[in-house]
Amino acid sequence: MNKEQKKNYISEMTTQFENSKAIMVTHYQGLTMTQLDDLRSKMREHGIIFKITKNRITKLALEKTKCKDLTNLFTGPTAVAFGEDAIMSARILSKFAKDNENLKLIGGMMENEILDQAGVMNVANLPTLDEARANIVGILNASASKLVSILLARSEKMSSLPPENSETQPKE
Repeated sequence: MNKEQKKNYISEMTTQFENSKAIMVTHYQGLTMTQLDDLRSKMREHGIIFKITKNRITKLALEKTKCKDLTNLFTGPTAVAFGEDAIMSARILSKFAKDNENLKLIGGMMENEILDQAGVMNVANLPTLDEARANIVGILNASASKLVSILLARSEKMSSLPPENSETQPKE
């Protein structure tokens, strides 16, 4: 890389780190180009950029961003996933890592919170926003259905009771 290319790379990486809400750092040593292309296409479907990095230059880009605490993760063959949805990024990467032992999740950042490897796995197990909404709707529907069935059962019991005793009414 010449000096101009390095400047462009640093500028591009700085922008990516600043503008991404979710950043996942991985080691990819041992993955084939076919596997990397497959992972990239899965990530791209969800608007996530998966990029192999140049560690020394990436560390220079990190110095000027909110992500400077991630610097220590950039050793060895490193790739980074940049996206808006940390849950989806972590899910795709963890699922891919289960199928391909050569991909290692080593950490990341969600919003402004630094994640270690265990943190990334915890995020991968969270429900997505759409799943959480569906769960809430299901709970609300179930509660409303139970309330209606309780009210209907109560009214059925009341209508099946025998009429009041007619002996208490005065005779003519």
